[in-house]
Amino acid sequence: MSYNTPGATGEQFVDFSFCESKDINEFVSMRIDCLWGKGERRPSILARYNLEDRLRLGGLHISTDENTTSIDAEDESMPLLFVTVQLESSEIPMSLPLQTKYHRMTDKYEWFEWIRFPAKYSELALDARILVVLWEMEGLWKVNQLGACEVRLFQPDSELVQGRRRLCLSTTETDNPLVFDRLFEAQRRFMDGDIQNVDWLDSLAMERIAGIEAKERIQTDDLYIHVTFPKFDFPVVFGEHKLDDPLVLQPENPKYCLVFDPEMHRDNTAEAKHRRLLRGYQSGSLDRELKPNAAIRDQLNNILRYSPGQALTDNEKNLVWKFRFYLSSNKRALTKFVRCVDWNDPTEAKQATELLSEWAEISIDDALELLGTDFTTQSVRSYAVSQLRKAKDDELVLYLLQLVQAIKFEYLSSNVVQSAETAAASINPNTSVTTSPPSNAAPMATQPSGAVESGLAAFLIERALKNKTLGNFFYWYLMVECDDRKTGKAYGKVVFQYVSALSDTDEGAEVQSMFERQSKLVSDLARISTEIQTLKEPRPRKIELLRTFLADPRNNLVSFPPLALPLDPSVKVVGIQADKASVFKSTMMPLFLHFVRPNGDLYPVIFKAGDDMRQDQLVIQIITLMDRLLRKENLDLRLTPYHVLATRVDQGFSQFIASQSLAAILAENNNSILAYLRRTSPDPEGTYGVAADVMETYVKSCAGYCVITYLLGVGDRHLDNLLLTPQGHLFHVDYGYILGRDPKPFPPPMKLCKEMVEAMGGMDSLMYQRFRSHCFVAFSILRKSSNLILNLFSLMVHSNIPDIAIAPDQAVAMVQDKFRLDLSEEEAMRYFQTLINDSVRALFPQVIETIHKWAMYWRN
Repeated sequence: MSYNTPGATGEQFVDFSFCESKDINEFVSMRIDCLWGKGERRPSILARYNLEDRLRLGGLHISTDENTTSIDAEDESMPLLFVTVQLESSEIPMSLPLQTKYHRMTDKYEWFEWIRFPAKYSELALDARILVVLWEMEGLWKVNQLGACEVRLFQPDSELVQGRRRLCLSTTETDNPLVFDRLFEAQRRFMDGDIQNVDWLDSLAMERIAGIEAKERIQTDDLYIHVTFPKFDFPVVFGEHKLDDPLVLQPENPKYCLVFDPEMHRDNTAEAKHRRLLRGYQSGSLDRELKPNAAIRDQLNNILRYSPGQALTDNEKNLVWKFRFYLSSNKRALTKFVRCVDWNDPTEAKQATELLSEWAEISIDDALELLGTDFTTQSVRSYAVSQLRKAKDDELVLYLLQLVQAIKFEYLSSNVVQSAETAAASINPNTSVTTSPPSNAAPMATQPSGAVESGLAAFLIERALKNKTLGNFFYWYLMVECDDRKTGKAYGKVVFQYVSALSDTDEGAEVQSMFERQSKLVSDLARISTEIQTLKEPRPRKIELLRTFLADPRNNLVSFPPLALPLDPSVKVVGIQADKASVFKSTMMPLFLHFVRPNGDLYPVIFKAGDDMRQDQLVIQIITLMDRLLRKENLDLRLTPYHVLATRVDQGFSQFIASQSLAAILAENNNSILAYLRRTSPDPEGTYGVAADVMETYVKSCAGYCVITYLLGVGDRHLDNLLLTPQGHLFHVDYGYILGRDPKPFPPPMKLCKEMVEAMGGMDSLMYQRFRSHCFVAFSILRKSSNLILNLFSLMVHSNIPDIAIAPDQAVAMVQDKFRLDLSEEEAMRYFQTLINDSVRALFPQVIETIHKWAMYWRN
């Protein structure tokens, strides 16, 4: 929700955004972090251990004599503590008391454990509070209460509590609050990004704060507990549903009553113990020599055939772990092995991390899978980045769009408590392991921390500094992501790191100047495009105003020093030819521009403002990749993957290819595509009177786009967004509907109308048979690379691209279903043959096409 409020003068306005608690359908949760302070008023069992020294030294009991110093980490006399929390409202409990694990304080006074309550934020009352109690176990049955406090979920101004909080467990009252209380609040605001960073000053301040903290821990008589609440993108204020709101209506006679199980989100202790016994150190040497029998080998091969992202059952995880050394020679098995590891177990995590270095070298598509949302462990992501280092620059350009998206997964998981990393480091100081988010932590609701470094970002910056083409696209992909309200700050930091790193290179100043000039060019074009859209003038008048603006030398657009075009950095341009500029007939009124190259040649482009071009950019990238995969198998289908670049979320460039729509061709050539080809590329000795190479290009390009648009689920296919060049290249434009979405009812599996088939000579012709053959071969080749394509889509699930954002959890599954990986090769070919026949003979799309034709006629 967003409001504009008048400023002090009555004319200035301040924008602010907030969310109401009634709109948050998430469970209330909090994290118990650690204890802090001396607490002399507590029972003597805590006081007798010289608590201030134990806390400052990490909680270890140290005993010294004249000759030796020993650290006792197994002393059962150490206090066994746990914390209980209970949600209350109007002094009425809203849940049973929930508690942390029992923790014997032999190393540190900390839990870092998330607790989720059986109530949602939308159900909270304004006076909701959480009662926090610290307990100590004495013997087997007796417990002592060491302190208690409560925290209101809504502050006096009705704003929801978020982030880190520091609660006093002691009952004493003091008129002189600790200096550190104020410092803690300032430090919290700094970590939340509310205080501007000044690196040199921050380092001095943090060092001073650490000294004050150590002093206060010794001097204070109170005991504090640190907790953390989830953070949201906006301030959350109290809001409640009205009585007539259908969301709060209850059935008159409910048949069932739901009872919340507070342990439903916790691990099964018996299963966890079984897993630890199965995967302990003692079994490691035995597992190394294990070989599967024929039946188990078949089970393992079946697991390896699972598609990327498919979850493994507990039995399958245990089976993969048991034969991990046998599988280590199979590069396809690594992603399945990583999925079977419990990275919260330090012993298991250490074994898995050591085995990564022994595994067979994986391919690029597997490395991409390890950078997805399912893998937050730093050692795994670092391993994936090390494999990416072997890729060439042209390969990285193909995957760069997804790699930039993968950066956000490291920032989104950066707020997760890294308890397993600390534990693993205590086993082996040279091993670094990062835990995955707890199931009850709701990590997507938290704000990414700008202080966390991304290994993937550092790698991409390193490669972008060495290759200008890679650097150009890296810069513009980052600039688009800076518009994202969740991760924009994190991406802004990556942009700053990249631009700053350019200063240390020989050509850095030149590249920095290029980015500045490119940004100025895009800004000028966006401004004039927006002005033209808002003008209530006829189209000829808008074209005249555009040409006048471009021709004005004060705008520095008609001529400028050579500049790499953001859309294609291999193309240098020196100006825009004003007299050829035009405006398309469209709702957003795209600009049609001709950039002038140094040799005088023209490079036509389309610039759109107010339109999200990220989806077109993604589809063109996948088409480019598929074209490369097909060419790698010696199948050139004469595709036309033109360039598309989004420069902001709502603007971007598109390359213009000289062509005509099939609708225009049919209207001008007596409803015949073949007549058009005979007119533009005549050859009396060629097939059907058309030059042989042109007919071959037409047949191959038809086959290529039929297969690709089917796999991507491209919708809204009509004869106005199918284009044909005089050389016979057929290609698609306008990818506003993908992944099965289509505004028209009963769309065909692929766009293959009877006019397209008639241009091949009909369904009984040799050319049509060659068309079918190309379709089958292309489908077969792309099925073999399905893992790579699915991994690329999985990295885009949080990209906010329109058709992916509708159902991000189903996007990969929709593409996977198109590949029909459940069928054998022969069955898949028969299935695809049926699709082609159904598409050609479909009657309803012809009716829709006729309706569309009349609609376009009346609109014009």
